[in-house]
Amino acid sequence: MARTRTDAAITTRNARKQLKPRKKPYCRSLGPTVAIGYQRKPRGGVWQAIESLGGKRYRVEQVGIADDFLDANGVNILDYEQAKSAVLAKISSWHAELIASADGPSPTVRSAVESYIDLQSIRERAVAGKGRMRGDARLRLSRHVLTDPVAEIALHKLKETDFDQWRSRRSPALSVSTIRRVTNDLKASLNAAAVKNRSRLPAEVALIIKNGLSAGEAAPPVARDQAALPDADVRRIIGAARAVDIDQGWDGDLLRMVLVLSATGARFSQVARMAVGDIQIQQNRLMVPTSRKGRGTKNTTHIGIRVGTDVIDQLRPAIAGKQRGEALLQRWRHVQTKATEIRPPQWVRDARGPWTAASELARPWLDIITRAGLPREVVPYSLRHSSIVRQLRAGLPVRLVAALHDTSTIMIERHYASAIVDLLDELSASAIVPLMSDQPATNVMALRAGQL
Repeated sequence: MARTRTDAAITTRNARKQLKPRKKPYCRSLGPTVAIGYQRKPRGGVWQAIESLGGKRYRVEQVGIADDFLDANGVNILDYEQAKSAVLAKISSWHAELIASADGPSPTVRSAVESYIDLQSIRERAVAGKGRMRGDARLRLSRHVLTDPVAEIALHKLKETDFDQWRSRRSPALSVSTIRRVTNDLKASLNAAAVKNRSRLPAEVALIIKNGLSAGEAAPPVARDQAALPDADVRRIIGAARAVDIDQGWDGDLLRMVLVLSATGARFSQVARMAVGDIQIQQNRLMVPTSRKGRGTKNTTHIGIRVGTDVIDQLRPAIAGKQRGEALLQRWRHVQTKATEIRPPQWVRDARGPWTAASELARPWLDIITRAGLPREVVPYSLRHSSIVRQLRAGLPVRLVAALHDTSTIMIERHYASAIVDLLDELSASAIVPLMSDQPATNVMALRAGQL
């Protein structure tokens, strides 16, 4: 005959008062092998999660204090319904631990981030070849995630509050853009690990990652058109780049980089990948590689951008005698010589190679804007903002401007609203006609006496 279990009366405070204190808990079944336990003590009882492991073996763990004398708060003092939910959650976590560790060590935030870093390194190595890799994601994740306690949390134990606590430990001096980049890298690494280990992780892990790393990110869009520069300032920057190039012996490399950034409005990462064959001299066109942002759904590899003959003329020395597949924009690499008894170590030119990271432009850029008389807040990305605003104010359709700058119309409308409003205002003003019969047309200018 099958054994039966009698459920104890533990669901109400009055019922529990009738029970005698004892070491063995009073139990109430929640399933074939699990139960909620109530252990009566002289000064009140505690709730326990109980699971039968077979062979008269049990796993028991306290989940809270019963509301025998104090009102339940849902945290550490629980009524019966709250305790039942806590028991089921505890048993679910036990099972998740077993499943997660069934095929080896449980995946953690650290293992997810390290796998992501390795994958990014392989991808960058495939693109850069023997050149120096950027490793931006590696530096950000190593500094802000792998050194933080959140790195040691197993993925099946992740909670949204873990991400809140991680954010609270970030330095207030970090910019919003830095936090956003770190968060995006962390989210990408955890999502990749969740997909890879989906058979070992609870179904809600993906939702926890999404909600935990999205909270607090929403912010009003930044008006990037305010960072755009007048054409006169762009010309001053190019002139200053020419002067710094000559003074510091860049052999035209610095000037060409700044000039192409200004003429195309492209990102540094795109311009740095341009090849000699991407110049179409007869058409005064530069074929700029598309960015690697997004999920790989782009249908083209390059964007054709018309430039002036002055830009083409400045690029002619960079393509003379070179193969079509060679990097268009290059710079000298330096090595440090060994110190001798009579001469200290020195940096000398070694070989020419492509630009690899935007940080290589940071030091000469400071010299450029200083010579141009512009504030330090002006960054190389301002050249991209300037190009977008220039085309919008010239009357180009928003969709075309977005396509030429390898972005979406949504991003253009979100961040360059005032330039679009100015354009629409001018277009709508040209369509105004007099509606009152006794009013002169708006395009007729009255002359003052003496002007004839």
